[in-house]
Amino acid sequence: MTRVAAVDCGTNSIRLLVADVDPATGEVTDLDRRMTIVRLGQDVDRTGRLAPEALERTFAACREYAAVVEEYGAKRLRFVATSASRDAENRDDFVRGVVDILGVEPEVISGDQEAEFSFTGATNELEHSFGGEYLVVDIGGGSTEFVVGRTHARAARSVDIGCVRLTERHVRSDPPSAAEVAAIRADIEAALDLAEESVPLREAETLVGLAGSVTTVAAIALGLTAYDSAAIHRSRISYEQVAEVTERLLAATHDERAAVPVMHPGRVDVIVAGALVLRAVMERTGAREVVVSEHDILDGIALSLV
Repeated sequence: MTRVAAVDCGTNSIRLLVADVDPATGEVTDLDRRMTIVRLGQDVDRTGRLAPEALERTFAACREYAAVVEEYGAKRLRFVATSASRDAENRDDFVRGVVDILGVEPEVISGDQEAEFSFTGATNELEHSFGGEYLVVDIGGGSTEFVVGRTHARAARSVDIGCVRLTERHVRSDPPSAAEVAAIRADIEAALDLAEESVPLREAETLVGLAGSVTTVAAIALGLTAYDSAAIHRSRISYEQVAEVTERLLAATHDERAAVPVMHPGRVDVIVAGALVLRAVMERTGAREVVVSEHDILDGIALSLV
Protein backbone atom coordinates (compact mmCIF):
# COMPACT_ATOMS: atom_id res chain seq x y z
CA MET A 1 0.00 0.00 0.00
CA THR A 2 1.16 3.53 -0.79
CA ARG A 3 -0.01 6.43 1.37
CA VAL A 4 -0.95 9.42 -0.76
CA ALA A 5 -2.71 12.75 -0.44
CA ALA A 6 -4.88 14.35 -3.12
CA VAL A 7 -6.23 17.90 -3.12
CA ASP A 8 -8.95 19.06 -5.51
CA CYS A 9 -9.44 22.83 -5.55
CA GLY A 10 -12.51 23.85 -7.50
CA THR A 11 -14.65 26.93 -7.93
CA ASN A 12 -16.75 26.41 -4.80
CA SER A 13 -14.85 24.01 -2.55
CA ILE A 14 -11.42 22.61 -1.77
CA ARG A 15 -11.23 18.97 -0.76
CA LEU A 16 -8.60 16.64 0.65
CA LEU A 17 -8.24 12.87 0.53
CA VAL A 18 -5.51 11.04 2.42
CA ALA A 19 -5.63 7.36 1.53
CA ASP A 20 -3.73 4.11 1.25
CA VAL A 21 -3.77 2.89 -2.35
CA ASP A 22 -2.95 -0.65 -3.45
CA PRO A 23 -1.00 -0.32 -6.71
CA ALA A 24 -1.89 -3.88 -7.74
CA THR A 25 -5.68 -3.69 -7.34
CA GLY A 26 -6.41 0.03 -7.37
CA GLU A 27 -8.20 -0.28 -4.04
CA VAL A 28 -8.42 3.07 -2.25
CA THR A 29 -8.74 3.01 1.56
CA ASP A 30 -9.75 6.38 2.99
CA LEU A 31 -7.87 7.69 6.02
CA ASP A 32 -9.20 11.24 5.92
CA ARG A 33 -11.62 12.87 3.48
CA ARG A 34 -12.75 16.44 4.07
CA MET A 35 -14.22 19.42 2.28
CA THR A 36 -14.21 23.17 2.90
CA ILE A 37 -16.34 25.70 1.04
CA VAL A 38 -13.96 28.53 0.07
CA ARG A 39 -15.71 29.95 -3.04
CA LEU A 40 -12.39 30.51 -4.83
CA GLY A 41 -14.38 31.37 -7.94
CA GLN A 42 -16.16 34.31 -6.31
CA ASP A 43 -16.94 36.80 -9.13
CA VAL A 44 -14.37 35.25 -11.51
CA ASP A 45 -17.00 35.01 -14.24
CA ARG A 46 -17.50 38.80 -13.98
CA THR A 47 -14.01 40.12 -13.14
CA GLY A 48 -11.67 37.52 -14.58
CA ARG A 49 -9.64 37.61 -11.35
CA LEU A 50 -9.45 35.70 -8.07
CA ALA A 51 -10.66 37.97 -5.25
CA PRO A 52 -8.17 38.61 -2.39
CA GLU A 53 -10.65 37.37 0.22
CA ALA A 54 -11.30 34.20 -1.82
CA LEU A 55 -7.57 33.53 -2.00
CA GLU A 56 -7.21 33.97 1.76
CA ARG A 57 -10.08 31.56 2.47
CA THR A 58 -8.41 29.03 0.20
CA PHE A 59 -4.98 29.47 1.79
CA ALA A 60 -6.49 29.03 5.27
CA ALA A 61 -7.90 25.67 4.17
CA CYS A 62 -4.53 24.74 2.66
CA ARG A 63 -2.82 25.38 5.99
CA GLU A 64 -5.32 23.07 7.69
CA TYR A 65 -4.77 20.39 5.03
CA ALA A 66 -0.98 20.67 5.30
CA ALA A 67 -1.22 19.72 8.99
CA VAL A 68 -3.42 16.70 8.14
CA VAL A 69 -1.03 15.49 5.43
CA GLU A 70 1.90 15.75 7.84
CA GLU A 71 -0.03 13.98 10.60
CA TYR A 72 -0.73 10.95 8.39
CA GLY A 73 2.71 10.91 6.82
CA ALA A 74 1.56 10.77 3.20
CA LYS A 75 4.48 9.96 0.89
CA ARG A 76 3.11 11.66 -2.20
CA LEU A 77 0.90 14.72 -2.66
CA ARG A 78 -0.81 16.01 -5.78
CA PHE A 79 -2.77 19.26 -5.88
CA VAL A 80 -5.15 19.74 -8.79
CA ALA A 81 -6.90 23.04 -9.49
CA THR A 82 -9.86 23.29 -11.78
CA SER A 83 -12.28 25.77 -13.32
CA ALA A 84 -11.84 29.01 -11.34
CA SER A 85 -8.04 28.98 -11.45
CA ARG A 86 -8.09 28.13 -15.17
CA ASP A 87 -10.09 31.28 -15.86
CA ALA A 88 -8.31 33.81 -13.62
CA GLU A 89 -5.80 36.40 -14.81
CA ASN A 90 -4.00 36.41 -11.44
CA ARG A 91 -3.70 32.65 -11.00
CA ASP A 92 0.06 33.09 -10.35
CA ASP A 93 -0.85 34.56 -6.93
CA PHE A 94 -2.78 31.37 -6.23
CA VAL A 95 0.10 29.15 -7.36
CA ARG A 96 2.66 30.95 -5.18
CA GLY A 97 0.46 30.72 -2.11
CA VAL A 98 -0.13 26.98 -2.49
CA VAL A 99 3.59 26.29 -3.03
CA ASP A 100 4.47 28.26 0.10
CA ILE A 101 1.99 26.32 2.24
CA LEU A 102 1.99 22.77 0.83
CA GLY A 103 5.32 22.62 -0.98
CA VAL A 104 3.81 21.47 -4.28
CA GLU A 105 2.73 23.45 -7.30
CA PRO A 106 -0.97 23.21 -8.09
CA GLU A 107 -1.61 21.68 -11.48
CA VAL A 108 -4.13 23.84 -13.27
CA ILE A 109 -5.58 21.06 -15.38
CA SER A 110 -7.71 21.25 -18.48
CA GLY A 111 -11.38 20.38 -18.49
CA ASP A 112 -10.59 17.17 -20.36
CA GLN A 113 -8.03 16.14 -17.72
CA GLU A 114 -10.55 16.95 -15.00
CA ALA A 115 -13.09 14.75 -16.76
CA GLU A 116 -10.64 11.84 -16.99
CA PHE A 117 -9.80 12.00 -13.28
CA SER A 118 -13.50 12.19 -12.37
CA PHE A 119 -14.33 9.20 -14.56
CA THR A 120 -11.52 7.06 -13.12
CA GLY A 121 -12.40 7.94 -9.53
CA ALA A 122 -16.11 7.36 -9.97
CA THR A 123 -15.99 4.10 -11.93
CA ASN A 124 -13.00 2.38 -10.32
CA GLU A 125 -15.24 0.43 -7.94
CA LEU A 126 -18.30 0.31 -10.22
CA GLU A 127 -16.62 -1.55 -13.07
CA HIS A 128 -18.43 -4.85 -12.55
CA SER A 129 -21.62 -3.51 -10.97
CA PHE A 130 -23.48 -2.32 -14.08
CA GLY A 131 -23.69 -3.36 -17.70
CA GLY A 132 -22.56 -1.30 -20.66
CA GLU A 133 -21.04 2.16 -20.61
CA TYR A 134 -21.23 4.93 -18.04
CA LEU A 135 -21.99 8.58 -18.55
CA VAL A 136 -20.23 10.31 -15.65
CA VAL A 137 -21.45 13.85 -14.94
CA ASP A 138 -19.48 15.98 -12.49
CA ILE A 139 -21.42 19.17 -11.65
CA GLY A 140 -18.89 21.61 -10.22
CA GLY A 141 -18.96 25.25 -9.24
CA GLY A 142 -17.58 26.69 -12.47
CA SER A 143 -18.01 23.87 -14.96
CA THR A 144 -19.61 20.49 -15.54
CA GLU A 145 -17.72 17.55 -17.00
CA PHE A 146 -19.28 14.83 -19.15
CA VAL A 147 -17.42 11.56 -19.76
CA VAL A 148 -18.57 8.40 -21.51
CA GLY A 149 -16.74 5.10 -21.26
CA ARG A 150 -16.58 1.65 -19.76
CA THR A 151 -13.17 0.90 -18.25
CA HIS A 152 -11.63 4.02 -19.78
CA ALA A 153 -13.03 7.31 -20.97
CA ARG A 154 -13.68 7.30 -24.71
CA ALA A 155 -15.16 10.79 -24.97
CA ALA A 156 -15.14 13.80 -22.65
CA ARG A 157 -16.16 17.46 -22.63
CA SER A 158 -16.12 20.22 -20.04
CA VAL A 159 -18.64 23.06 -20.34
CA ASP A 160 -19.12 26.24 -18.31
CA ILE A 161 -22.35 25.50 -16.46
CA GLY A 162 -21.19 25.18 -12.86
CA CYS A 163 -23.63 25.98 -10.05
CA VAL A 164 -21.67 29.02 -8.83
CA ARG A 165 -21.17 30.43 -12.32
CA LEU A 166 -24.88 30.09 -13.21
CA THR A 167 -26.03 31.56 -9.89
CA GLU A 168 -23.74 34.59 -10.07
CA ARG A 169 -24.66 35.15 -13.70
CA HIS A 170 -28.44 35.05 -13.38
CA VAL A 171 -29.92 34.96 -9.85
CA ARG A 172 -30.94 38.23 -8.19
CA SER A 173 -34.23 37.22 -6.52
CA ASP A 174 -35.10 35.04 -3.53
CA PRO A 175 -36.43 32.60 -4.53
CA PRO A 176 -35.26 32.88 -8.16
CA SER A 177 -37.82 34.42 -10.51
CA ALA A 178 -39.30 32.57 -13.47
CA ALA A 179 -37.19 34.73 -15.81
CA GLU A 180 -34.00 33.92 -13.89
CA VAL A 181 -34.76 30.20 -13.97
CA ALA A 182 -35.47 30.43 -17.70
CA ALA A 183 -32.10 32.13 -18.25
CA ILE A 184 -30.30 29.40 -16.30
CA ARG A 185 -32.09 26.72 -18.27
CA ALA A 186 -31.18 28.41 -21.56
CA ASP A 187 -27.49 28.40 -20.59
CA ILE A 188 -27.72 24.75 -19.58
CA GLU A 189 -29.39 23.69 -22.82
CA ALA A 190 -26.80 25.57 -24.90
CA ALA A 191 -23.99 23.91 -22.94
CA LEU A 192 -25.56 20.47 -23.38
CA ASP A 193 -25.64 21.13 -27.13
CA LEU A 194 -21.89 21.84 -26.95
CA ALA A 195 -21.23 18.73 -24.88
CA GLU A 196 -23.12 16.57 -27.38
CA GLU A 197 -20.78 17.69 -30.14
CA SER A 198 -18.05 15.63 -28.45
CA VAL A 199 -19.79 13.20 -26.11
CA PRO A 200 -22.64 10.83 -27.05
CA LEU A 201 -24.79 11.72 -24.05
CA ARG A 202 -27.66 9.39 -24.99
CA GLU A 203 -25.69 6.18 -25.60
CA ALA A 204 -24.57 5.15 -22.09
CA GLU A 205 -26.62 2.69 -20.07
CA THR A 206 -25.81 4.14 -16.63
CA LEU A 207 -25.77 7.79 -15.55
CA VAL A 208 -23.36 8.42 -12.65
CA GLY A 209 -23.61 11.77 -10.85
CA LEU A 210 -20.79 13.35 -8.85
CA ALA A 211 -20.12 16.31 -6.57
CA GLY A 212 -22.02 18.34 -4.00
CA SER A 213 -25.06 19.37 -6.03
CA VAL A 214 -25.81 15.74 -6.87
CA THR A 215 -25.13 14.34 -3.40
CA THR A 216 -27.24 17.08 -1.78
CA VAL A 217 -30.20 16.43 -4.09
CA ALA A 218 -29.81 12.71 -3.33
CA ALA A 219 -29.71 13.32 0.44
CA ILE A 220 -32.93 15.36 0.24
CA ALA A 221 -34.61 12.75 -1.97
CA LEU A 222 -33.65 10.01 0.50
CA GLY A 223 -35.21 11.98 3.36
CA LEU A 224 -32.01 11.99 5.43
CA THR A 225 -32.03 14.00 8.64
CA ALA A 226 -28.23 14.40 8.53
CA TYR A 227 -25.70 14.07 5.75
CA ASP A 228 -24.67 10.40 5.55
CA SER A 229 -22.04 9.52 2.93
CA ALA A 230 -22.58 5.80 3.36
CA ALA A 231 -26.31 6.11 2.63
CA ILE A 232 -25.76 8.44 -0.32
CA HIS A 233 -22.91 6.55 -2.01
CA ARG A 234 -24.24 4.25 -4.78
CA SER A 235 -27.83 5.27 -4.09
CA ARG A 236 -30.15 5.32 -7.10
CA ILE A 237 -32.32 8.41 -7.41
CA SER A 238 -35.12 8.39 -9.98
CA TYR A 239 -35.85 11.21 -12.41
CA GLU A 240 -39.14 11.81 -10.61
CA GLN A 241 -37.30 12.27 -7.30
CA VAL A 242 -34.79 14.67 -8.86
CA ALA A 243 -37.61 16.68 -10.47
CA GLU A 244 -39.56 16.85 -7.20
CA VAL A 245 -36.54 17.99 -5.17
CA THR A 246 -35.68 20.58 -7.82
CA GLU A 247 -39.20 22.04 -7.69
CA ARG A 248 -39.03 22.22 -3.89
CA LEU A 249 -35.71 24.06 -4.04
CA LEU A 250 -36.98 26.44 -6.73
CA ALA A 251 -39.91 27.45 -4.50
CA ALA A 252 -37.86 27.83 -1.31
CA THR A 253 -36.28 30.99 0.05
CA HIS A 254 -32.65 31.16 1.11
CA ASP A 255 -33.63 30.66 4.76
CA GLU A 256 -35.87 27.70 3.91
CA ARG A 257 -33.06 26.03 1.94
CA ALA A 258 -30.64 26.71 4.80
CA ALA A 259 -33.02 24.91 7.17
CA VAL A 260 -32.81 21.66 5.18
CA PRO A 261 -30.90 19.30 7.54
CA VAL A 262 -28.49 17.96 4.89
CA MET A 263 -27.69 21.34 3.34
CA HIS A 264 -24.09 22.54 3.72
CA PRO A 265 -24.11 26.29 4.52
CA GLY A 266 -21.80 26.99 1.59
CA ARG A 267 -24.21 25.34 -0.85
CA VAL A 268 -27.43 27.13 0.12
CA ASP A 269 -27.23 29.85 -2.52
CA VAL A 270 -26.05 27.66 -5.42
CA ILE A 271 -27.99 24.39 -4.99
CA VAL A 272 -30.89 25.55 -7.17
CA ALA A 273 -28.63 25.96 -10.20
CA GLY A 274 -26.93 22.63 -9.48
CA ALA A 275 -30.25 20.81 -9.24
CA LEU A 276 -31.40 22.41 -12.52
CA VAL A 277 -28.27 21.09 -14.24
CA LEU A 278 -28.88 17.56 -12.95
CA ARG A 279 -32.54 17.59 -13.98
CA ALA A 280 -31.70 18.94 -17.45
CA VAL A 281 -29.04 16.26 -17.97
CA MET A 282 -31.55 13.53 -17.10
CA GLU A 283 -34.10 15.04 -19.46
CA ARG A 284 -31.57 15.33 -22.29
CA THR A 285 -30.27 11.78 -21.89
CA GLY A 286 -33.57 10.13 -21.04
CA ALA A 287 -32.02 8.60 -17.90
CA ARG A 288 -34.67 7.21 -15.57
CA GLU A 289 -32.29 7.30 -12.59
CA VAL A 290 -28.88 8.57 -11.52
CA VAL A 291 -26.38 6.45 -9.59
CA VAL A 292 -24.84 8.79 -7.01
CA SER A 293 -21.13 8.42 -6.24
CA GLU A 294 -19.17 9.91 -3.37
CA HIS A 295 -16.02 8.81 -5.19
CA ASP A 296 -14.87 11.28 -7.81
CA ILE A 297 -11.94 13.37 -8.98
CA LEU A 298 -10.18 13.03 -5.60
CA ASP A 299 -10.06 9.25 -6.00
CA GLY A 300 -8.83 9.66 -9.57
CA ILE A 301 -6.02 11.95 -8.40
CA ALA A 302 -5.06 9.49 -5.65
CA LEU A 303 -4.96 6.59 -8.14
CA SER A 304 -2.76 8.64 -10.48
CA LEU A 305 -0.11 8.83 -7.76
CA VAL A 306 0.53 5.06 -7.84
